[in-house]
Parts: sequence; C-alpha cells; structure tokens
Amino acid sequence: MNIVCLDLEGVLVPEIWIEFAKESGISELEKTTRDEPDYDKLMKYRLDVLKQHGMGLKEIQQTIEKIEPIPGAKAFLDELRSMTQVIIISDTFEQFAMPLMKKLGWPTIFCNTLEVAENGEITGFRMRVDQTKLTTVKALQSIGFETIASGDSYNDLGMIGASKAGFLFRSTPEIKAEHPELQAYETYEELMNAIKKAL
Repeated sequence: MNIVCLDLEGVLVPEIWIEFAKESGISELEKTTRDEPDYDKLMKYRLDVLKQHGMGLKEIQQTIEKIEPIPGAKAFLDELRSMTQVIIISDTFEQFAMPLMKKLGWPTIFCNTLEVAENGEITGFRMRVDQTKLTTVKALQSIGFETIASGDSYNDLGMIGASKAGFLFRSTPEIKAEHPELQAYETYEELMNAIKKAL
C-alpha cells in the first residue's frame, strides 16, 4: 500500500518565516531550511531574533492568517488524496499549521509543537522525534506502507532518499546541483505525473 509524504512550506504554502520576515521587516528571519541544514540551529537562531525584536506567537499567527496556499496546491492535494493516502510531514508547528490546514481542506499533518509563555513569547520548541521526516517515513515503511516523498529543502532529503520514489519540488538551484540523482519538478502537473507513475 502506498502513502505519499509531502513537505508543507515551499511545496503547498509559502514559507511562513519568509512571509513573516516581509511583514515584520525583520530580514534576518528570511533564513530557512533551504539555507541552513541544521534545523535545531536554525530554530534557536529564529527564537533569538524574535526575542531581540519583542515578537511572539500572536504576531506570527497574524501573518499566517493572511497566507494563502500556493496557486494550484489545494486542487493538486485534492486530486492526490482521491487516488492514495497522503500525509504532510513538516518541521513546522501545530500553532502555525492549523489555519493553513483549514485552507487546504484539512489534510493529515505530522508536525512539531512550540513552547509558549503566557505572554505569548515563544520560549522553545519540541520536535516530535529526531530527524522527523526520515524517522516518520521509516516508521510508515515498518507498518507496511511504501512511501513516495516530495519536498524542497535540505530537511526533506532524508525522506526523499528513503522512499521508493522521491522528488524535489520547487527546490533551490544549490540543492538541485548537489543532488543531480533526484528528479526535480517545478509544476504540480509534473509532480502529479511523476507520483502517478510511482503508484
């Protein structure tokens, strides 16, 4: 039995931190997993920047409310879910993801959680498991699923490589150059055709 595992940000919705960086004018927050492979390091950096600027969960959620899925994402997801099981595996957080899941028609998402103080300051974060995407794909395989995975960033490479079929989608020139063995697509139509062949 197949299950498709998709990244969220950059694949189905714009990058939350980049949108917040634009909205808040804090350019340091434009750094993402496309730039920094070490997610722990990246999140600690982000929390430090937020603290310096006195920003918290409320301000980020106000930006997220304005974010719309990438054009074509919901139709792509709806068609895919009519053919096979789909899980979004993201290193984002429940507190960020829920408004976006509503706009995408409530697909299943496995993500992480933020630690938030009463005053709304984000004080830390809890990852569901170590190497969340790769670990999740391996767990699905251990219970009889064959996985097909797609994402755009460094933190997606593990699940893409461990799956029976894996694709880069709307990735960076650097990641594509570093991984010429991976098929890379730019449109939902191309990605859908590749997934259909793999099913």
